[in-house]
Amino acid sequence: MAKNNTAEIGFEKEIWKAADLLRGNLDASEYKSVVLGLIFLKYISDRFEARYQELTEEGDGFEEDKDEYTAVNIFFVPQEAKWSVIAEAAHTPEIGTVIDNAMRLIEKENSRLKGILPKNFSRPELDKRRLGNVVDLFTNIQMKEHGNSKDILGRTYEYCLSKFAEAEGKLAGEFYTPACIVQTLVEVLKPYSGRVYDPACGSGGMFVQSAKFIEKHQGNINDISVFGQDSNPTTWKMAHMNLAIRGIEADLGKFNADTFFDDQHPTL
Repeated sequence: MAKNNTAEIGFEKEIWKAADLLRGNLDASEYKSVVLGLIFLKYISDRFEARYQELTEEGDGFEEDKDEYTAVNIFFVPQEAKWSVIAEAAHTPEIGTVIDNAMRLIEKENSRLKGILPKNFSRPELDKRRLGNVVDLFTNIQMKEHGNSKDILGRTYEYCLSKFAEAEGKLAGEFYTPACIVQTLVEVLKPYSGRVYDPACGSGGMFVQSAKFIEKHQGNINDISVFGQDSNPTTWKMAHMNLAIRGIEADLGKFNADTFFDDQHPTL
């Protein structure tokens, strides 16, 4: 286990360094949605393709049946939104539009993601050459060398979140609490079962660490119910993507809102 963790940490740093070099003149706060959005898109496309291959090999003709994906917590990805389509368009002027279109199609097919995914890749200030290079970076990720896609992309997402927090300085407290602090809180709470609630959940770090705690103690993630909310709309969306990559089902309220003035879970 230690060997795998070491390899993954090095891999995360490799991804971050490469992605950060491609940032150009964009502020970390803007570039964050670009990198994290692409990691999420790559993740759900990889998971969909793996499931699609399984269903195809079974030979029962269910590979286009959306229920066969949602039943195992995999998002349905339509043809025009697959990563292969995005990778093919990486070095065309339309790459931003292709990605935005993919995000819209995925939201349309998966109600859980409605209004969550970033759709601003076609904006003029985002250098399309650099964007294409970032797409190449994720296209060339060899997942099997570092672990399954769910684990390595989840770790990469989390690592990039922490690095963006460093780049943004004190304002990053709005979306990221250092992992060591969250780990300490989780060790005190010992969330073996019941409800886990975070009234200012940021990007969902408390829930990710709770899932890790349960896994470490050979528990079952289905023994806890996850609830939270956040007032910042961008952070609230990041939390949804972060938890989706981790396979964590959560109720984060119908929309972003301040816990003090608009409690999204008044009956808890």
